[in-house]
Amino acid sequence: VQLQASGGGMVQPGGSLKLSCSASGRAVSARTMAWFRRAPGKEREFVAAIRKPDNGRTYADSAKGRFTISKDNTKNTIYLQMNSLEPKDTAVYYCAATLSGLIVSARDMQNQYEYWGVGTQVTVSS
Repeated sequence: VQLQASGGGMVQPGGSLKLSCSASGRAVSARTMAWFRRAPGKEREFVAAIRKPDNGRTYADSAKGRFTISKDNTKNTIYLQMNSLEPKDTAVYYCAATLSGLIVSARDMQNQYEYWGVGTQVTVSS
């Protein structure tokens, strides 16, 4: 297993969750890691990315101001802190990684990532 995501669950609207993604094997050398999500009946979409060398962060408009992506290099782990969750955030969240240090304009492109985790379910419902 190269990427292992965890931390999903069910939360009420307005609540918070923190997702984790641990890298192993070749994925520990990833220079850019990201979160994507697939909502029911929709295509998988970009959420946030972080580039390891310089901590460069990129967010989808839907995530700005509510979600924060961070990393712990000592644990080969990235996180996604999600606050003010809304029902529209309900989705399976996937962790992705690439050995490339992606420029900003490429970070939301799924075909740029070689490694993908299984995904963790986030459900926002009252």
